[in-house]
Amino acid sequence: MIRNIAGSVLALAGATAAVWSPFRAWYDGRHGRDYAIGDLFTGITDAKAEVLGSILLPFAFAALVTVVGVLLRSRLLVALAGLVALGFTILWMVRVGQAEGGLTVDADGTGLGDGVANAFGGGVLLLLGALVMSGRSHARVGRSHRPTHPPHAGPPAAPDLTGTDQTLPDRAPTDRTFTDRTGTDQTLTDRPPPEPPPKDGPGDDRGPGA
Repeated sequence: MIRNIAGSVLALAGATAAVWSPFRAWYDGRHGRDYAIGDLFTGITDAKAEVLGSILLPFAFAALVTVVGVLLRSRLLVALAGLVALGFTILWMVRVGQAEGGLTVDADGTGLGDGVANAFGGGVLLLLGALVMSGRSHARVGRSHRPTHPPHAGPPAAPDLTGTDQTLPDRAPTDRTFTDRTGTDQTLTDRPPPEPPPKDGPGDDRGPGA
């Protein structure tokens, strides 16, 4: 992230310097916008070119490519813009050197001007920005995709009672034993109650000697 920010700042600074350079003096006080772009391929002439037909065009194109490269975080596009800026600057120096018989830098302002320095420095900054930028971060291959929604939790399954003994114990009317408060065991048996003893009638009242 930090590398992309630093590289973008360098690239934008280089693009600004490159676009501004044709409005500065390039050689003997002549501005870069006065050189026709066709003169770079056919030879330098004294004819004054239109702004849209001057060497401003390739530098403006380089600046546009730089902006796109910064937005897309593309090191390739930023490097391409730097090569365009440096390439046209070097081509212009070669053509002017052929026309003038050489390039000079004088203290009185004649010879190479600061416009050439801006164009050359802008191209170098663009290349530095492309080197500093880290570019796009690629996604890791093989990353496991986790489900965004948890699986639907259905009702709990009923226990499988197959093969288990489901026979309930028979409650036969057997004797039941319980303990009363005195601590003795009493057994209750399912049996008929005992018959009451026969009552003595009036004719049965006999003495012991009868």
